[in-house]
Amino acid sequence: MVRRTRAEMEETRATLLATARQVFSERGYADTSMDDLTAQAGLTRGALYHHFGEKKGLLAAVVEQIDAEMDERLQTISDTAEDGWEGFRSRCRAYLQMALEPEIQRIVLRDARAVLGGASPDSQRHCVESMQRLIDNLMRQGVVAKADSQALALLIYGSLAEAAFWIADGDDGNTRLAQGINALELLLRGLLVKQ
Repeated sequence: MVRRTRAEMEETRATLLATARQVFSERGYADTSMDDLTAQAGLTRGALYHHFGEKKGLLAAVVEQIDAEMDERLQTISDTAEDGWEGFRSRCRAYLQMALEPEIQRIVLRDARAVLGGASPDSQRHCVESMQRLIDNLMRQGVVAKADSQALALLIYGSLAEAAFWIADGDDGNTRLAQGINALELLLRGLLVKQ
């Protein structure tokens, strides 16, 4: 029996993830066979089973990787904005715009929803907590009206997630994105402290 080093194991896992991400993006989850995927990666089915359990586990890992990248992009928008409110608005708009990016659209918004039932509970919780922190800060600044920040974060996150699915699901994604952003602006204006 050949023992593999930790570095070799991590490299195998990374290769499977990168290959699956490319193939799922090009062909979609349903049209990707495990044999084609492992052959393209230059690995065996045993490697896939060892690291991810099954094809569905591999999809979940790819979605987790893309979710982390999306979150990093959104956090950068918040962190680099000139003021908190503009950062919050820009972050929400960017989330909807990501629904038209082919990889996100196919893997995260179509395949993950169909196969995994949507985002993982951990991913959802992380998004809501991140949004809640932003809302709490905007309330402290007197920009957003006082309310339960967790309830607001859940409502906004849920609205954004459903709108992203709607944008990704249609043939007229650009039209749906424009409609979604207009509706988002109306929704967000309702959060502001009335002057």
